[in-house]
Amino acid sequence: MQENQVWSAVDHYLINSLQPRNDKMEKLLQNNRENNLPEIDVSPTQGKFLWILAKIMGAKKILEIGTLGGYSTTWLAMALPEDGKIITLENNSSHIKVAKENFETTGVHQKITIMEDNALTSLSKLQKDNIKDFDLIFIDADKPNNPHYIDYAIKLARKGALIIADNIVRNGDIIDKKSEDPKVVGIRHFIDILSNDSRLESVGLQTVGIKGYDGFIISFVK
Repeated sequence: MQENQVWSAVDHYLINSLQPRNDKMEKLLQNNRENNLPEIDVSPTQGKFLWILAKIMGAKKILEIGTLGGYSTTWLAMALPEDGKIITLENNSSHIKVAKENFETTGVHQKITIMEDNALTSLSKLQKDNIKDFDLIFIDADKPNNPHYIDYAIKLARKGALIIADNIVRNGDIIDKKSEDPKVVGIRHFIDILSNDSRLESVGLQTVGIKGYDGFIISFVK
């Protein structure tokens, strides 16, 4: 069995063993497929990982940069208490339409606000309106802008918050310092910022599974 087949088989085993089937989440993913959204959501295990981190944090206020069809948004929203809120940023009107349908289907719509604009514009508005002190911030959007996103994230996070960035390994391409891929260049710049910012403590985790070979970076705001 090839390596990636083993990763997928293990992922499916862990999902089936530790995560009871959730029909609403299955309908969410099916709705994404029927609307031709790219299948780049976090995996079920990664979604549950985000849920657990939010629970550990006792998060009541979450910011997500990049909504897509709202799969990760829903996992994070399910971790919130009844009075918890998540703000998610998305610029694609088709994605927003599908995400709103999915939030209704999964019953988390009352906890979620979608800011419909370019993410940097929305982040600037949050800062201008003094909407800050987020407990957890999840960065999962266009990678070339990660250096800009982390600048805003630090300013909008509370002391002791977590900032989580997805898709930072890119099948190992991030070690290629000569890469001209804008996504790799953006992530490498992002990592350089994290390594030199005294306000953060960060760790990178490689992941394998049904989404292939990638990883997260988790930063603690000191």
